[in-house]
Amino acid sequence: MSGTDYLFTSESVAEGHPDKVCDQISDAVIDAYLAEEPHARVACETLATTNRVVIAGEVRGPEAVRNRVEEIARGVIKRIGYAQDGFHWEKARIDNLLHAQSSDIAQGVDAGDSKDEGAGDQGIMFGHARNETPELMPAPILYSHKILQLMARARHSGEVPFFGPDAKSQVTLRYVDGKPVGVTCVVVSTQHTPDVSQDTIRESVRGFVKQVLPEGWFPPEEEFYVNPTGQFIIGGPDGDTGLTGRKIIVDTYGGAAPHGGGAFSGKDPTKVDRSAAYAARYLAKNVVAAGLADKCTIQVAYAIGVAKPLAVFINTYGTGNVDETRLAKLLPEMVDLSPRGIRTRLQLNRPIYERTASYGHFGRDPETDGGFSWEKTDLVEDLRRAFN
Repeated sequence: MSGTDYLFTSESVAEGHPDKVCDQISDAVIDAYLAEEPHARVACETLATTNRVVIAGEVRGPEAVRNRVEEIARGVIKRIGYAQDGFHWEKARIDNLLHAQSSDIAQGVDAGDSKDEGAGDQGIMFGHARNETPELMPAPILYSHKILQLMARARHSGEVPFFGPDAKSQVTLRYVDGKPVGVTCVVVSTQHTPDVSQDTIRESVRGFVKQVLPEGWFPPEEEFYVNPTGQFIIGGPDGDTGLTGRKIIVDTYGGAAPHGGGAFSGKDPTKVDRSAAYAARYLAKNVVAAGLADKCTIQVAYAIGVAKPLAVFINTYGTGNVDETRLAKLLPEMVDLSPRGIRTRLQLNRPIYERTASYGHFGRDPETDGGFSWEKTDLVEDLRRAFN
């Protein structure tokens, strides 16, 4: 195949995947702190295995929240739907090892008399958008997420009672001239109750896949795989240990764009791993929504303790109709990319993070309470005016 004709695959994992259980617990802890103290500092890591959850990290915030961490974790596990012998929301042992934030980190990040608040760490963050879906997301990861979201809703509602919380999906698309034209393969593995046949599971999953894919895009029957290894009864942290931050490609663009390497979940918005990646998506999405390019990737770089970004890089892959150098200069003038500026612009010091920790941080609808604020396209008119 030529450089513009190719197959591309992305995967997603459900809220009950062991790594996602950990992401959701870590972000629920973030939300609890921010609800009490909007400027709390939290770096929370979670490990989950058979009937055991360990929560560790550094915090600066109300002590009363630290005392509720076990209750918060049990609430997340219960909401996801784990009441199994090997992983039960009520019976699992939960160890809370959170402790005070390092004063060395605090002094580098906190604002002082002679400096603005600095970045919480060094690093590079990427944002991406493309016009191949209404959400301006790469289609393979978007479809993978949506299949699992529909399956989860059916499980929670009781419509499909034999689905378990743990599941994975994978979608392969064919691109011609750089545009998606069809699906060549779909893989879905879902945890299930022991009393259901694989044929029944396959037909149920088929319905959700058909709801998500465009008309006529369902793959050939021999390329539609459901539980290809056979039964999937033991799942979640009982089947595989989970850790916060291990699904960073699932969380972002499914491998269709670069990733700086930093995880999002468990980090308060002073950590640019999270907030600057949101800001970069916000800018890239607005560039594409304004019609300045069909495809856009933005990189932002930071140093720990330094407020201003070290560099801004933009790549429109030859699809842009404006000068990239001018665009790279204009965007930081339109949006303050300092840690404080990002949090103020996107109003990130709010308890809006647990909902981000499954089915992707991007390609979601902005919510009335400020959730997914980085998905807004409120820069479009300003960008169009700037480039006539």
